[in-house]
Amino acid sequence: MRGSVCRGWAVLGVVAVLAGGSAGCTSEADSGPRAEACVDGRYSWSGVRHREKLTALADPITFEKKTDSYSALLKPVADTVHRPKVTGAPAGVGAARVIKALGEHLKVHEPLADPSETERAEDSHYFEADTGDLKGSYYAWGWINFVDADFTYTCVGSTTSRKGHVRTWDTVGSGFLHCSSDAETAAGRAAARQTCPAGSAAAKAA
Repeated sequence: MRGSVCRGWAVLGVVAVLAGGSAGCTSEADSGPRAEACVDGRYSWSGVRHREKLTALADPITFEKKTDSYSALLKPVADTVHRPKVTGAPAGVGAARVIKALGEHLKVHEPLADPSETERAEDSHYFEADTGDLKGSYYAWGWINFVDADFTYTCVGSTTSRKGHVRTWDTVGSGFLHCSSDAETAAGRAAARQTCPAGSAAAKAA
């Protein structure tokens, strides 16, 4: 599981400077084999979006009487392997450095997923609840929080630039709530819609 939960939408358009080291840059017209690298290129980020997606779901959970603890099997909703992706990475920079620059721009507590990572919902992942007072209908789910962003990379002292896009993620996790409670997230509401009783507060909110 990666880091702390980061939810919601954000639209940013702030310029960040990549400090130190070598970076690459080509103009839109000069992207052939002779494209030259530039040093200390500058990123301008825009359209930063956070999107949570449902990855796993437990069967409907109902306790007729109070139960001390419960273990729910989270079944993958699709056989999808997620991988970070960068399009338009400047020459000499590479996808990993672009993702790192985005993380610095967002001031994340833990690094964003880089090209060496993959994420797939496990077939045998369990969510365990141990509150000592479980009764009624519950729902449990797994999720991944994607981060998308557009960027323009400009060589310092030059008017040439290159545009690109990043898709990665900052966190993965799971949730467990009573069907009287709204998850207030896209993945949680999708889970409630599929597993909570039709008249429950969570199903209505979904």
